[in-house]
Amino acid sequence: MHGTADISAPGIARDAILEHARALPASPQVLAGLGELLQDINTDLSEIATQIRVEPTLAARVIRMSNSAVFGVGQRVGSVDEAVNRVGFGEILRLVGAATVSGLVDRSLGCYGIAAMRLRESLLLHALASEALATPAGIDERTAYSAGLLRATGLMVLDRVGRAQSKPPAIFDGTHYAGYSEWETSHFGITGTEVTALILDEWRFPAEVVAAQREHLLLTAESYADRLACVLNLAGAIVADKGLALVGEVDCWRLTDEKLAGAGIDADQFQAAAGQAGRMFERHRGAL
Repeated sequence: MHGTADISAPGIARDAILEHARALPASPQVLAGLGELLQDINTDLSEIATQIRVEPTLAARVIRMSNSAVFGVGQRVGSVDEAVNRVGFGEILRLVGAATVSGLVDRSLGCYGIAAMRLRESLLLHALASEALATPAGIDERTAYSAGLLRATGLMVLDRVGRAQSKPPAIFDGTHYAGYSEWETSHFGITGTEVTALILDEWRFPAEVVAAQREHLLLTAESYADRLACVLNLAGAIVADKGLALVGEVDCWRLTDEKLAGAGIDADQFQAAAGQAGRMFERHRGAL
């Protein structure tokens, strides 16, 4: 079910945030619709292809990636339908996810000092780690994957906000701020996680995804009651272990027994998921 629009945006007007969000590629909205289709194992592959064709740029990227060494085997495909049939139901979200993050992160984040490829790789691994952790946590894998892939949407929007200002903020400096949230609050009056939640709510993502985006840094005791939020945070620990955490978030991803308990998994399950995510990432990163 779609979340309720009760998320406030102090400092920057909600309409201004959404205006900058509309400048992002439309692929995330396609991902939301695709996620709904994939909830039903009886969904026909032609319906999935139709959803992908909603965004022509994404469709072209899906065709290109389906012909890459990561997904492509045999004769080259030239249409979305052929691409979808090649990878199949089980792999299509990963293909569309890689295509989404490749197009969504279309530039480096100058205000944050984050290179575009670094952000793409970090988000792709976060998505794969969230998916791997979802199974032992008893959470839908596709929902977790999408949530991990899009969790930095707020950073991308705030970067656009900052660069549009007559006097852009100084680039994030970890020696002066404890992390991105403190820096964002100081310069924009709102955090990137709050912006992500606002945008995904506007894009009609499920209410549980919106809530988990808002809570996944686990800053309050109540946040640990949100299992998806705990999974997203633990996925960050896997990203950090692989050396791909964003510098202003490293301290958020410390592995603790409390986080494992909140996600409903044990240490062995976490390690198994980390290994699975690492293998999948090495396979899929070439598609970026």
